[in-house]
Amino acid sequence: MTKINLPVIILKGIVLLPNNEIKLEFDNQISRNIIEVSEMFHDKKILVVTQLDNDEKSDGGNIPTIGIISKINHKINLTDGKTRVIISGEKRAKVIEYLTLNQKNSVLESVVEVVSDEHIDQKEEKALLRKLYKELERYIKNIPYISNSIISIIMGIENLSTATDIIAPSLSITTTRLYEYLEQTNQIKRTEMILEDIYKEEEMFTLERKLDNKIKQDLDNNHKEYMLREKIKAIKEELGESSTKDDEIEKMKERVKELKANDKVKERLNNEIKRYEALTPMSPEINVARNYIDWLLSLPWNNYTEDNDSLKNVLEILNKTHDGLEKVKERIIEYLAVKKMSNNIKSPILCFAGPPGVGKTSLAFSIAEAMNRNFVKISVGGVNDEAEIVGHRKTYLGASPGRIIQSLKKAKSSNPVFLIDEIDKMTKDHKGDPASALLEILDPEQNKYFSDNYIEEEYDLSQVMFIATANYIEDIPEALRDRLEIINLSGYTEYEKLDIARKHLIPNICKEHGLELTKLLIKEKAILKIIRGYTKEAGVRELERQIATVVRKIVTKIIMNTENKEKFVVNQTDIPEYLGKEKYYFNSRELKPTIGVVNGLAYTYFGGDTLQIEVNYFKGNGNLILTGSLGDVMKESAQIALDYIKSNCDEFDIDYEKISKNDIHIHVPEGAIPKDGPSAGIAITTAIISALSNKKIDKTIAMTGEITLRGRILPIGGLKEKSIGAHRSGIKTIIIPKKNLNDLDEIPLEIKESIQYIPVSDYKEVAKVVYKSIDKVGTV
Repeated sequence: MTKINLPVIILKGIVLLPNNEIKLEFDNQISRNIIEVSEMFHDKKILVVTQLDNDEKSDGGNIPTIGIISKINHKINLTDGKTRVIISGEKRAKVIEYLTLNQKNSVLESVVEVVSDEHIDQKEEKALLRKLYKELERYIKNIPYISNSIISIIMGIENLSTATDIIAPSLSITTTRLYEYLEQTNQIKRTEMILEDIYKEEEMFTLERKLDNKIKQDLDNNHKEYMLREKIKAIKEELGESSTKDDEIEKMKERVKELKANDKVKERLNNEIKRYEALTPMSPEINVARNYIDWLLSLPWNNYTEDNDSLKNVLEILNKTHDGLEKVKERIIEYLAVKKMSNNIKSPILCFAGPPGVGKTSLAFSIAEAMNRNFVKISVGGVNDEAEIVGHRKTYLGASPGRIIQSLKKAKSSNPVFLIDEIDKMTKDHKGDPASALLEILDPEQNKYFSDNYIEEEYDLSQVMFIATANYIEDIPEALRDRLEIINLSGYTEYEKLDIARKHLIPNICKEHGLELTKLLIKEKAILKIIRGYTKEAGVRELERQIATVVRKIVTKIIMNTENKEKFVVNQTDIPEYLGKEKYYFNSRELKPTIGVVNGLAYTYFGGDTLQIEVNYFKGNGNLILTGSLGDVMKESAQIALDYIKSNCDEFDIDYEKISKNDIHIHVPEGAIPKDGPSAGIAITTAIISALSNKKIDKTIAMTGEITLRGRILPIGGLKEKSIGAHRSGIKTIIIPKKNLNDLDEIPLEIKESIQYIPVSDYKEVAKVVYKSIDKVGTV
């Protein structure tokens, strides 16, 4: 016999016989290499062997010695990185030797010998084929769940070996049994195996039919039992007795009458109650039916609370709980005013966007309290299954409604203030996209007809005031963002934090710790020291924790009798005693003018902050080196700044050879923190000019703005937050794009009074301001 060399593909628990096809998908490189070797060197031929056990090791002890010489008929590379192939079996082959067996990550090859069919008498072959076809037809006729398509496939086949290989996979047999067909090279014995399996399956089906008849008889007996129970029920009624289930059903019917739901829901409920009534106590569906009825009855169908009509009272409550935030308060008052006027307005769908700790969640609760509405909250951060939002179908075991319906049940009204927290932190995977599920819920035009998968009836959400919260609106999908009315809540200034601490934080903390407010006085300078030296945040969460630490230590002193004062006064100098050494040094930045160092402005997770940009140059080939965890956009800004300077070097008194014969290194400190965005463009430009012209820059100046190749200054975002950060760091002058002038209205008055804003539209205007300050500082 002729020996041939073929690459090997090992299938786990899958058996391929000659004259059959199989579809496979690969997602690993070794399998792709096997396919490529087969196509390049073996005319798409490959040896397919089956391994029945689950052992991952491919050693000589468990790789089969028989396989199928196959051909790759079709190959396609899928978009998810997988490769799909269709392989057709051709002949059985005996494996003489496996090559490259112990070489890791290499293509397994083999030396094989084709196994030929033994010669059989033509008359005997025809007789066996006739018997095989006859038994197969009877088998298909008697067994209803076997497909009759196999008859049309084998019609006209006059080769016994081919017929057995095509018939075997269509039988209702195990993988192990199918592997025995693969190992059996004698076609007559394979025919006997097929007949044996057919007879066994027919015998098994006969036994199953007997069992079915017995079960049917048992069901008839259950029906008989049901009828008898109904008679017992009638007798009990005559005797004045009543069963627990009967009382339960009557109560359900009474609740349906009292329900404020529409006729369609009531009809559905009545039908479900009738179905529940017909179920026997032993039925597996009785609990499912009961739970569904309970959910429909417990929902607040058309049950609404009355809004607070006094707009002044609403505003007073909001002012009492939250300082500032005028835009939010104004929007709530406008909604209530229009609702009072027209009584036909859809609830707004708001999204509070801002850094952590600025009061987004507590503000939503205060809005509910001010409007006299119930309040419910869900957090969707990390949710990756849309069924969490819209529920599961009743057919699933343990199914329940989604979080929307569950929360409405808790709210006990159909017009609560509904907070959806962390809407920017939802994830998406194979289970579904929860953001897509929220599209209908947060659309005023659609949520009137919201349908939960479990409830399966329309529920009106149009009167629900949805409030979402997010830290980064960029992380919200575009389609969902379009449905939200976004209100930005920026970070607090130092003096706003001071006011919040005096009016809210300290009284609340003293109450929680059982300390009378009259026994404690924390001076304003002490609070400011905590804000500046012990917190770095846009909100007040860390400030609250630090003040709580001070109060705890004072309470401990009182309880342990180490100090017994009528009133504890905490001064600025006392803070290190309570909180230790300072953690942050916002106002301690280097104020000495330095060559090649410029203050930029950044909008970070903690709010606004200053961003020092350092530039140096040294002999080289005109390369630009960027460090400090800069993103792609910021790297492009640096390249644009350098190219702008190259094209205008004469205006800045810079020798072009100084640029071309030196490498320029731009670094932004705090390299562990990623930085990106175009707003540092003018700061980078100024730092490069400062380094190349050997001139110092006034450190009380900061700047923000995107620069173009032609030197135009484009607007930026987050000016309020950046101004707060600059004010905290002692900046006196900020250069801003002229198109950002309108944003100055949002900046607190105390910041505008202490910082000079210089609007510019072209970099030449920036140069005039900076050079004027340079003249004051001097050159080296």
